[in-house]
Amino acid sequence: MSETLSAEDFAAPIDDRYFEDYVPGAVYEYGYSTVTEAEILEFANKFDPQPIHIDLAYAANGPFGGLIASGWHTCGLLMRLLADHYLSKVASLASPGIDEIRWPAPVRPGDSLRLRVTTVQTRVSKSKPDRGLLHTDCLLLNQDDATVLSLKAMNLLRLRP
Repeated sequence: MSETLSAEDFAAPIDDRYFEDYVPGAVYEYGYSTVTEAEILEFANKFDPQPIHIDLAYAANGPFGGLIASGWHTCGLLMRLLADHYLSKVASLASPGIDEIRWPAPVRPGDSLRLRVTTVQTRVSKSKPDRGLLHTDCLLLNQDDATVLSLKAMNLLRLRP
């Protein structure tokens, strides 16, 4: 699923998208990613082995009433949707950072997630005029429209040659 939620749409497909194609105010949704219990357990056992992420009995009696995904797993799910649908395949250079990561609701086995991105600001670099800085607000929403992750991303992209 890919949907433009504003009047602006991308002028170019993801494999021909450059800095100039990102228009402030444009809003898009991309989905879906469905999370399985096995994926939650695999990620958490490897990277975040807290009982709420790896122990079904503990999680059932814990603060969330069941198994939940690690917030870092949730970040990875958001990143996959962002890379597959929003970030340029030819002009993306790097990210100088992420701001304000929040996990307001847990991700549970069976959740179906979609990404909503808003292009907030674009600015050509003063020191390297062949690239620009893209500021994007990202929300990861579950099937009930609850926000499970929000963050503010910054990305460097090449200008169109």
